[in-house]
Amino acid sequence: MAGRKARDRQFKSFDLGRIWCEAIELDDGTRLLLRPIQPRDADTLRRSFKTLTPHDVRMRFMHPLKEITPEYARRLTEIDPDQALALVLVEAKPPEEALIAAVARTAVDDNGEEAEFAIIVGPEIRGRGLGRYLMEKLIEWGRQRGLRTIYGFILEENQPMLGLADSLGFEIGPCDEDMGVVLARLTLE
Repeated sequence: MAGRKARDRQFKSFDLGRIWCEAIELDDGTRLLLRPIQPRDADTLRRSFKTLTPHDVRMRFMHPLKEITPEYARRLTEIDPDQALALVLVEAKPPEEALIAAVARTAVDDNGEEAEFAIIVGPEIRGRGLGRYLMEKLIEWGRQRGLRTIYGFILEENQPMLGLADSLGFEIGPCDEDMGVVLARLTLE
């Protein structure tokens, strides 16, 4: 599966002068803000989760999940910036109306040399190259941190994510821990 190149993206990005912060405008005029996740995003994350289908949730979390509890939302939004990066694409609307349209995160392992990634792009903005763009941001962060490897666990049936990983040069192989799951690994050195 061929990956999307920058010229194939169906959006424009505009640097906002702060690290990891950009304005994104989709070709249909939809406006989003790319920025690091913040503790105040916990309620918005919970509201946004309700827009996902059970299939979307299973592809990201690898098991059914009916809701994100307040405690889990807090854990997902309160991260150590020295050990992890979590980026969100948030609708450019007033905070009480805005939903989170995508989340991309990576967290450094205890060994300090590798980081695990996870990504989800909401159905309303899929197919525009934003997943690739977010993954490239996670890879960039890993390289800046001097990490050796970035990796993720992907369900075998999640063909869009496998195609994305393959197009970015990840090695895809079996996962010793779980049937139906593969390991995607990219060397950053």
